[in-house]
Amino acid sequence: MPIIKSAKKRVKVAAKAHARNARTRRTLREALKAYQVALTSGKSAEIAKTQNAAIKALDLAAKKSVIHKNKAARKKSQLAAQAKAAGVKPAAVTSNKQKVTSKKTASKKPAAKRPTAKPAKARTTVHK
Repeated sequence: MPIIKSAKKRVKVAAKAHARNARTRRTLREALKAYQVALTSGKSAEIAKTQNAAIKALDLAAKKSVIHKNKAARKKSQLAAQAKAAGVKPAAVTSNKQKVTSKKTASKKPAAKRPTAKPAKARTTVHK
């Protein structure tokens, strides 16, 4: 048991993080198992639904660094290949990004003009 106050706090913080990571990991495993069950059933609507849930769980786990982002990408690719082999058509990918318009926005204010710098006075040296 730690004695120093900061070490006690780190124990508490680590316990919270461990619980949070375990919950994310468990959700990921459950989503992947549900997807495998849907694959064996052969219903394309169920396969597509569970595939989306599994992809969402993979993205969340990668975002929280529970798994590496490359592993998440590899798993998503494998899920898509399995769904394609089962005869499910790929879902249309929708983007949350807003469309870029060609108009310039007038929200920026023009830069304030600075007064011009005064010319430096010539120094004269006086020798004694």
